[in-house]
Amino acid sequence: MSNKKQSNQQQKQTYSQYVKTHHPKTPLFKNCLNAFWVGGLICAIGQAIQNFFINVFGFSQTDAANPTVATIIFLGGLLTALGVFDRIAKFAGAGTAVPVTGFANSMVSAALEFKKEGFVLGVGGKMFSLAGSVIVFGVVTAFIIGVISAIL
Repeated sequence: MSNKKQSNQQQKQTYSQYVKTHHPKTPLFKNCLNAFWVGGLICAIGQAIQNFFINVFGFSQTDAANPTVATIIFLGGLLTALGVFDRIAKFAGAGTAVPVTGFANSMVSAALEFKKEGFVLGVGGKMFSLAGSVIVFGVVTAFIIGVISAIL
């Protein structure tokens, strides 16, 4: 029995060494830099849209926030539907996932994937499969922070 265990252990070590030598190194600095500047560019575009709502329509900064977020979500969804967002996300990684565009991408890509199953069960049922967890954790976090704020 111990010979079998030793053989298994040796195979694991051999495989682990093989993986280390053949696995390409991840360009961590380059990936972080791309995520940083693309995420910053998305936020700068959002700021430009907010400034547009403030200057053209005369909204206050607070009133311009909701249409700005809606516009960014729309643009993220549109880019996902056109197949452009996936190429940007492949290049930028978390730089596209962290802003609200990542939320739009998760909803639209799920809707596109399951549209063959029908409008109600496919699109309606599966669209929130990934986004649902984001909504739940957002609501729970807001509730906890609200309770802490009320206590203090």
